Amino acid sequence: MSKGSRLFVRKPLSALTKEMEGEHRLRRTLGSLQLTSLGIGAIIGTGIFVLTGQAAHDKAGPALMLSFVVAGLACVFAALCYAEFAAMVPVAGSAYTYAYATLGELPAWIIGWDLVLEYAVGAAAVAHGWSHYFQDFIGIFGVELPRQIRSAPFDYDPALGELVATGSILDLPAVLVTTAVTLVLLKGIRESAAFNAAMVVLKLAVVLFVIVVGAFYVDPDNWRPFAPFGYGGLSFFGHTIYGQVGKGGEPLGMFAGAATIFFAYIGFDAVSNHAEEAKRPQRDLPIGIVASLVICTTLYVAVAAVLTGMVPYTELSIDAPVSDAFARVGLPWAQFIISLGAIAGITSVLLVLMLSQPRVLLAIARDGLLPRRFFGAVHPVFKTPWKSTFLTGFVVAALSALLPLRILAELVNIGTLLAFLFVCAAVLVMRRTAPDAPRPFRVPFYPLTPILGIVICLVLMFSLPTENWLRLAIWLLLGIALYFGYSRKHSALTAGQ
Repeated sequence: MSKGSRLFVRKPLSALTKEMEGEHRLRRTLGSLQLTSLGIGAIIGTGIFVLTGQAAHDKAGPALMLSFVVAGLACVFAALCYAEFAAMVPVAGSAYTYAYATLGELPAWIIGWDLVLEYAVGAAAVAHGWSHYFQDFIGIFGVELPRQIRSAPFDYDPALGELVATGSILDLPAVLVTTAVTLVLLKGIRESAAFNAAMVVLKLAVVLFVIVVGAFYVDPDNWRPFAPFGYGGLSFFGHTIYGQVGKGGEPLGMFAGAATIFFAYIGFDAVSNHAEEAKRPQRDLPIGIVASLVICTTLYVAVAAVLTGMVPYTELSIDAPVSDAFARVGLPWAQFIISLGAIAGITSVLLVLMLSQPRVLLAIARDGLLPRRFFGAVHPVFKTPWKSTFLTGFVVAALSALLPLRILAELVNIGTLLAFLFVCAAVLVMRRTAPDAPRPFRVPFYPLTPILGIVICLVLMFSLPTENWLRLAIWLLLGIALYFGYSRKHSALTAGQ
């Protein structure tokens, strides 16, 4: 085998199936209801309780409602592609595993490295949002943390178009919640799923409270102008081709808002990552993926409509928009309920993201592309990838302590969109290379669905600020260097070839 062909050698479906056997496999304990709950647990949280304020205030105004619809459409196409693969190959690894079976080893490594970015940085952004709501909650009782430990040491100010110091050293609450979630995850998937289910019930109740009660305080005048930044926001590597431009050069408008809040939809991706722990993956995974996405998109649009109707978008809080909106309309008592629900909701998002990260690392380690002894270690009693769970907790705690929400959210958006794009492309490839492979679930309206998924993901990627492309490029270059420095030499698939 030539050196060039080794880079694109594909992993046979039979090899993926064999991984589900033996002592290094994970325990099958999740049904469709639990998988849907995991999806809702990952989706509803930061998107509703945190990013709505930032996206409406900085990017889209009341047109944020349409931003959620556009982002949701991109997710529908990608979700259907994920469902086809998850039913075909019910093993850990998500998009990394699908890329290895269709596009080859190097593309699989790139997407696996991208998933590390998506989950680790995404979890850090969620921990940061949790910290703000926790501080909002204890503020009800007159408790205020010292300035030095309540936020990241710097933030990005869109009005100035530059980074500014906050006067803080680190975000201590974010570090503490990350540590607590790590300990829960080490215990096992059944305990983690039960904890998540309890959090999901609580936060769904609070989200419905926000929609029903908040609807009585909606002032339609606050929706005018509906799209103060326009319906654009499309750019091409930093050059805006349709829409307004912010002071920092970033695109503004409805599409820019969709790109900003896309991070809030990564929950169904996490569902596919638990394919190896599903009882009946061919049936339960498509149900869990699609059901969680449909439920959450509906709730997102409703909450965006209520919030921008209750308070002018220019006055929405960036860090805790939901509880602040209720306080502004004279319902300070609701702040307690909302902040408590937000803490529960964001905790479940953090749990699912940090639950997913070690499983991606486990899948990569099984292939020899990362050290198997560390990343492939499964605890003999708890049956969890315990070493990589520890490492994930440490990295997430460090990122959430030191980096601001705006940078974290936008960085994970471009990584998530790239992962979705790869999965949509992989469906097209797999249909041609393995047309007769069993497909318990098939993407409807093929090939239109995966093609539309690719197009919308590219549009939203181009709608992100230029620096996100630069950060992604730096991250991917580091990954490629690691691949040629270690992974290629230790690949289990090409060993001896």
